[in-house]
Amino acid sequence: MKRAGSINSAVNNNLLVLHFTVFIWGFTSILGALISISAVQLVWYRVLIATVSLFLYFRFNKTAFTIPRRSFFQLALIGGMVGAHWILFFASIKLANVPVALVCLSSITLFTAILDPLISKKKISKLEIIAGILIIIGIVIIFKFEVRYTKGIIAGLCSALFASLFSIANSMQIKKYQAPVIAFYELIGAFFWTTLYLLFTGGFDKYMILQRADLGYLLLLGTVCTSLAYVAGVSVMRELSAFRVALITNLEPVYGIVMSFLFFGDSDKMTTGFWVGAVIILSTIFLFPVALKLINSRKQA
Repeated sequence: MKRAGSINSAVNNNLLVLHFTVFIWGFTSILGALISISAVQLVWYRVLIATVSLFLYFRFNKTAFTIPRRSFFQLALIGGMVGAHWILFFASIKLANVPVALVCLSSITLFTAILDPLISKKKISKLEIIAGILIIIGIVIIFKFEVRYTKGIIAGLCSALFASLFSIANSMQIKKYQAPVIAFYELIGAFFWTTLYLLFTGGFDKYMILQRADLGYLLLLGTVCTSLAYVAGVSVMRELSAFRVALITNLEPVYGIVMSFLFFGDSDKMTTGFWVGAVIILSTIFLFPVALKLINSRKQA
């Protein structure tokens, strides 16, 4: 009983950490809307600041962070997915607005329900698929009523796909390395791929033109909202499944949308159809754990 109690305590502690982390992630959408530079440039600065802050953390604490070459390349590739997720997420905000980008990000649950069993060779959960279908219905309704934001919606859905992929990959990597080490090398990978893209597209031409407020927002985004939150988000995967992490991550729209109303008043820009779709998606997220608990209790009875 003591062993079971300690496991439950660890799970509950990780759930609290994850909820706090998701709240911080919700705030990144506000910063993304406030920062004046493009989505790719924003991510470049974000990962640069986050990587440097993590490196200083390792040096200050005298933490060993060397890994085998093969693992370095694996984490760097995962970092490419992380960078793509962030770029597409901020692009969605700039092409549409904060509520649209955040609700589209909720489809991470759908992608994880489909991809996690395929990649991890687990049994497909019927309940997860049903939840995924309901999320699809919500997204279709949003598409139908928010045609003006089609490009932003597509960018948001692609962002969710990459978020699902790197979450599944990290659930495997966390078994081998500490969360800060994983975050550090993935951020290096994100920085490398983003830099490569900017070099080939000429993105550095007007790169240093920043508004005065941008620097403060970028420092907050790169340290608290990235290096700190990213390490916390990876660390919880020792106790929580990729799908459960994806499900709780979908609370990000709730936090972000509330904050966007406070900062920007985006509620005036959304149609009734958007809110119908959003309610379907968010209700699915909240009701899924209840349904799962009921099913498990019946199996044990």
